[in-house]
Amino acid sequence: MSYKWFVFLLLGALAYGQAASVPPAPSQPAAPATEKPAEPQVAPTDPVITVQGVCADASKTGDACKTVITKEQFEKLANSLQPNMTPPVRRQLATAYARMLVMSAEAEKRALDKRPQYDETLRFARMQILSQQLTRDLQEESQKVPDADIEKYYKDNAGAFDEATLLRIFVPKSKQIPPPKPAVAAAKAGAAAAKPAAPEKPIDPAAREKAAQAAMTKVAADLRVRAVKGEDFEKLQREAFVSAGLKSSAPPAKMDKVRQTTLPPTHKSVLDLKPGEVSAVIDDPSGHYIYKLVSKQTLSLDAVKPEIRNTLSTQRYRDAMQAFQASPNLNQAYFGEIKNPTPPPRPGQPPAKPAHGDDEDPD
Repeated sequence: MSYKWFVFLLLGALAYGQAASVPPAPSQPAAPATEKPAEPQVAPTDPVITVQGVCADASKTGDACKTVITKEQFEKLANSLQPNMTPPVRRQLATAYARMLVMSAEAEKRALDKRPQYDETLRFARMQILSQQLTRDLQEESQKVPDADIEKYYKDNAGAFDEATLLRIFVPKSKQIPPPKPAVAAAKAGAAAAKPAAPEKPIDPAAREKAAQAAMTKVAADLRVRAVKGEDFEKLQREAFVSAGLKSSAPPAKMDKVRQTTLPPTHKSVLDLKPGEVSAVIDDPSGHYIYKLVSKQTLSLDAVKPEIRNTLSTQRYRDAMQAFQASPNLNQAYFGEIKNPTPPPRPGQPPAKPAHGDDEDPD
């Protein structure tokens, strides 16, 4: 990769920062850390980067020829690329900036800025920077969500803010069939040796698996009947694992602070149950599920306002960016056909990355 592309990628990464997603709502503050020693004070006019051998005045030589970047100058650059830049990224920028000062000075001595490709590269860099500035501007605009919009979203999606305490029984999909014990296998082998050999019936794996699944389907139905009668869910959960032939510990039955977003799509209907009501058996590829609603409350608007603001802000940003996502019409005779075209993304999923070797960035 040529150095100019390194510069573009570095500046792009610094400028975009976390532009791919709108910052999430603030979480609870972490526990206070131990006090750190006070950092040394650096005045705005204090030098923070000094590059020897690079100076605007060609008459200066030796130690007198140097370029000094003050704290104020460097922070102006850093904030223009990415506000609130972290210290490690600031150091990375400082190192790259110093290197670029030296290399750009040498490039000017060689009159590289007079070559035709310089203007074309500069034109591309300008478009890239403007695109980054637009991205940041759209992000800032998307975060200005009116309170009226937040209240409307809260009212229109009231069910999304229900929070429940549930009891759940998970019944594995299939019964585990353990291998025969060595003693039993040896006894059968001895008995077989004493008797005339008889042709063994082949075991159909598909039929055995079907029977194992049918057994657990019946277990789930029986456990659901007992759950409706009021039996303890923790006890029933343990029995489900024993019936499935699992030796691992069963998961706890109680589930606190459950919302629509924490449940699989096919399980969300359990939040419509009344307190004390038991759901029907829910079947999915992983197994069978039985729920009981213990209690339910609707979170207040104040409690979920940061969450709603973040949701609306993210949606607004995506909607704004959608206008710039149209795919261009490329001349396939010139660019060539894509060998392994990526399939369109499923609803709600980000687009897949192209296969290695296709649509690679230029060097």
